[in-house]
Amino acid sequence: MPSSPKIPKEMILNAALTMLIRDGYSALNIKALAEELHCSTQPISRHFGNMEGFRKELADFALSYAFEKLTPSAPDGREAFKEMGRAYIEIAFDEPNLFKFLFMGDHSGYQMGGLEALTMDPDNRAIIDKLADNFNIDKECAGLYLQNLIVYTHGLASFIASGVLKADKKEIIDMMYNAGTAFLVQAGVKL
Repeated sequence: MPSSPKIPKEMILNAALTMLIRDGYSALNIKALAEELHCSTQPISRHFGNMEGFRKELADFALSYAFEKLTPSAPDGREAFKEMGRAYIEIAFDEPNLFKFLFMGDHSGYQMGGLEALTMDPDNRAIIDKLADNFNIDKECAGLYLQNLIVYTHGLASFIASGVLKADKKEIIDMMYNAGTAFLVQAGVKL
């Protein structure tokens, strides 16, 4: 009977996430991770099999970590929506390597598809329903509002995470809120 691993899978994933955030995905490999953990590569291989298995589990782990930050706490739909956008921008500012890994490349495996995926995703459908009710607009307009805001916010966050845009965090969040207001007017909301 094989001995139980002395280094738990969760410890390996936490170390890998730390390295990913600190150094970026390109610096992460099994040997570098073993050095970070002060162990051989054997426990990593035992838990994940190969780099592909490791990458998939790391992507799921990193996505869960990011989604915890993106989950709003406000009970009000509008405030919760603002919290999500602010958290998305903050990840781009504070953890740009994580943002790039999850939302700007194909390393994570997180792919939504075309623009229609933004309005067809079950979680986003629920948001669209709430937006339509909160703002007294039809669901198609609420979907267009959500789509525009996601694309705009992602563009800002991508500029920040990639270092293309150097700006103050508050300034970027204000830009997102101002664009959100403009998108509401475009969707037919009387402000």
